[in-house]
Amino acid sequence: MILARCRRSTFLINLIRPQAAFRFASSASSASEPADTIFALSSGQGRCGVAVVRVSGPAAARALRSVTGLSCGPPAPRTALLRSIVHPHSKEVLDRGLVLWFPGPHSFTGEDIAEFHIHGGPAVVSGVLQALGSLPGLRPAEAGEFTRRAFHAGKLDLTEVEGLGDLIHAETEAQRRQALRQMAGDLGRLYNDWSQRLKQGLAHVEAFIDFSEGDLIEDGVLNQVDIAVSQLQMEIVKHLCDERRGERLRTGVQVVIAGSTNAGKSSLFNILCQRPAAIVSHIAGTTRDVVETTLDIGGFPVLLSDTAGLRDTGDCVEQEGVRRARQMVELADLTLVLVDSTQLPQELQMVSAFLSRYLKNVLPVTKDHEQHCVLILNKSDLLPKEHINSIQTVLTQTTDMAPVSILSCHSREGLDDFLTLLQKRLKTLCGDPLAGSPSLTQTRHRAHLQKCVDALNQYHQYRDIDLALAAEGLRLGLSSLGRITGKVGAEEILDVIFRDFCIGK
Repeated sequence: MILARCRRSTFLINLIRPQAAFRFASSASSASEPADTIFALSSGQGRCGVAVVRVSGPAAARALRSVTGLSCGPPAPRTALLRSIVHPHSKEVLDRGLVLWFPGPHSFTGEDIAEFHIHGGPAVVSGVLQALGSLPGLRPAEAGEFTRRAFHAGKLDLTEVEGLGDLIHAETEAQRRQALRQMAGDLGRLYNDWSQRLKQGLAHVEAFIDFSEGDLIEDGVLNQVDIAVSQLQMEIVKHLCDERRGERLRTGVQVVIAGSTNAGKSSLFNILCQRPAAIVSHIAGTTRDVVETTLDIGGFPVLLSDTAGLRDTGDCVEQEGVRRARQMVELADLTLVLVDSTQLPQELQMVSAFLSRYLKNVLPVTKDHEQHCVLILNKSDLLPKEHINSIQTVLTQTTDMAPVSILSCHSREGLDDFLTLLQKRLKTLCGDPLAGSPSLTQTRHRAHLQKCVDALNQYHQYRDIDLALAAEGLRLGLSSLGRITGKVGAEEILDVIFRDFCIGK
């Protein structure tokens, strides 16, 4: 610990030393508030019952008065008022709807905001947007500009901005839960906590460098920093070793159906799609290319791929299909390996060995069969029930075997058990977005966290050699964490983040 006499000096270090001072990007940007006022349709495009047009900026109040005829100023904050919407020049009535007023800084963007809740017909929306565009000082918003202004006003950090973007694009329940948690600030709070701990350690090291000769620093200060940095490093490494669960949930689980020809791959693909998406034929080698579709299975996003049957062939077109199939299996998060049950050995003691060889032929050596594969024995309707039960008993007693599901794509028998198993595998791959600490969701986060770990390694490397270089490692780590939340060096990544937002958000 630093003595009370030294605490004031430690505080001054953060103010005096330029290399240890970290500037909030939002604060710097909010100092020069945009002079223009923006407007856009904030609800979805197309015909709908109600459309929301949003106006944000210093001229929002004037725009509200101009198109509603309110002479006594804006309505009460956050109170809906029914008014006729008129063109400011021709005075033609465009629609009749609700208007709301959100004065800054207590608004989404931190600026004055006016909202018009109008009927969602294309002609009505177009008329209101044209009316707003005719007012001086107003211009159409760019993609993500409302959210960008919220970030600059300090309403959201970058992780919350990304959570909002993910929430807008969420297509499944699990994606919604993860995005909502991130938008609520859980991930940002985790990274901010790490930043504060690292900042404290850096302050102690800086104080030791500047004041240790004056006996103002207690013995053991650097040892305490060593412990704190090691603990923080362990937490970040553990956060990184999540098998990409959060990223996989955000972008979708790559599930590939693979196996030999005529095993029923396309039939299973059509069952999962609930439509005839792939051609099904008794002729071997019907599927020549990869057929893909996106699905929601148990609340988890899935990119499902049907592939060509794996076999040796002299047909150059089918050879390319087989090459692509193997490539897809290499990239898959989960492979559904289909086996024709009628091709299994009649001797039960040979079934396990046959399936092991089959899996080795389908899956790459680097794949963990138990984690990244589900073995499906199809066409069970063509075998006696007693034989199927015996096979199931043998496989249950076999160790080091991938999870097995026995079904018939023709009769649908065993399909419910397979879907239950599939959902369990998807939950394992994606995790529970509401359980434990928040998941890492962006490749950008992973890159900066890895740089932070490398910087902390620099601290340990130079700790007993050159304390100034060791402190520089802590600064670099703190800078990397700050780039995730937007608290340092955010400008160069803002365009990348906000460009994926729709107009009006």
